[in-house]
Amino acid sequence: MEAQSLSGLEQGRYLSPRGPIGLMNRVYKYVLPEVRQCLGKWRREAEGIPDPELRRQALASIETKQFHCEGGGIYAAGNLSMRHILIPLIVAYQTISDYLDNLCDRSTSLDPADFRLLHQSMLDAVTPGAEPGNYYALRSEQNDGGYLQKLVRKCQEMTAQLPGYAAAAEEIRQLAVLYTDLQVYKHIRPELREPALQEWWAVEGGRAPHLHWNEFAAATGSTLGIFMLFLSACDPLLNESKSASIRAAYFPHVCGLHIMLDYLIDQDEDRAGGDLNFCNYYDDADTMLSRIASIVEWAREDVRALPETSMHRMVIEGLLALYLSDPKVSEQQEVRLVSKRLMRRSPLTRLFFFVNSRWIRKHMY
Repeated sequence: MEAQSLSGLEQGRYLSPRGPIGLMNRVYKYVLPEVRQCLGKWRREAEGIPDPELRRQALASIETKQFHCEGGGIYAAGNLSMRHILIPLIVAYQTISDYLDNLCDRSTSLDPADFRLLHQSMLDAVTPGAEPGNYYALRSEQNDGGYLQKLVRKCQEMTAQLPGYAAAAEEIRQLAVLYTDLQVYKHIRPELREPALQEWWAVEGGRAPHLHWNEFAAATGSTLGIFMLFLSACDPLLNESKSASIRAAYFPHVCGLHIMLDYLIDQDEDRAGGDLNFCNYYDDADTMLSRIASIVEWAREDVRALPETSMHRMVIEGLLALYLSDPKVSEQQEVRLVSKRLMRRSPLTRLFFFVNSRWIRKHMY
């Protein structure tokens, strides 16, 4: 089975694991151990951050959001022969995302210019040759001992080794720009967030006019489209047209499903923390269920345009299983009811990942 993936590199292709069992075999044997090894290195870097607040947030982002890197690492299972590039790249980029999310969520600053400057690091990270700057220039905490710049340079180092990266770079950058915009608008003063997001949607929402403003915003908050393009950039024959097709297959629906499920299970937590949650903008639970179910179907239809469609179908079923099996679901009555209805008549692949997700949480954390 693994020889199939190795030979795929010679032909510039990624190859799907043979079914969910094949995927999980690769994840357990290769992806999870190597993701955790990478995270261990960044944890040691974070422990050396001089500023106590930056150090606290960097460590907290690794400790509490490790599963984000593990989930993103699944894309390395699509081309095991390139995992020495894909895993460090995905882990570094996701670690930047999680660290900055912590900084902005729990920040004493509500300055949009501060948030935009922090997230310039995510744009620089996917732009080989960009010179990292002082991303903390507009905040009081600044001395991270070079932590954020090291993460940026690691991403640049890895993307420079992807043979098809030039063809994917513009699509990746567009997704990173949308991600940055979202992070700015969702973290400003609470009374300004929704108006700012709706004004932004009025400009950008034409990319997906059938989505509501909160659904479009959620789609921009996912890194999965970027990770899929990283995987695709392993192909030296990748061209800009193919990159655009790959981006369209992931954004907005696969990306939107990812983040809407994340918000679905975090409603109580976000309410307690005063954080914006895109699931709170539906009139009722039935409407929310109907819209999420529609996004699932749109996502399934989109990935049919991709080679190795089965891998991407597994990603969709895996997202549903991962989030709906989370312990937070059982603690929230409305979320529990929505989850049960989404899981009703599930295909065997989703049920497999559901059971697997519960096993992982019980035995590996």
